[in-house]
Amino acid sequence: METTERALEAGIAAAVVGGRLGDIGHAIASVGRPAGYGIVTDLGGHGIGRRMHEDPGVPNESRPGRGLRLRYGLVLAIEPMFMAGGHDRYRIARDGWALHTIDGSRAAHVEHTVAITEDGPRVLTAL
Repeated sequence: METTERALEAGIAAAVVGGRLGDIGHAIASVGRPAGYGIVTDLGGHGIGRRMHEDPGVPNESRPGRGLRLRYGLVLAIEPMFMAGGHDRYRIARDGWALHTIDGSRAAHVEHTVAITEDGPRVLTAL
């Protein structure tokens, strides 16, 4: 959990005007991979708007400097997901929602909703 929370903090710090979506994914992976965790790469964060999940998708692993340019007013859910087994494989449960690691190892997922502002990222879901 601590590593996943640190990755969330890194992803949030990368969510600045003029940055790119890939910068967020790179920041997240730069915390998780060196710690030996597998990363869920085909699921991740997303845009926030009128529906629960909207474009753009926010990757949990990416190359810096790639993807959509971050602009003032964009609101994103940033959602690191790490697996303790060190692999990237999971299965979706019969309920169509829950995820299970293939090897039965533990996993962690944390998220915040973040607004991109001229003064830097603003976490909207903090207590």
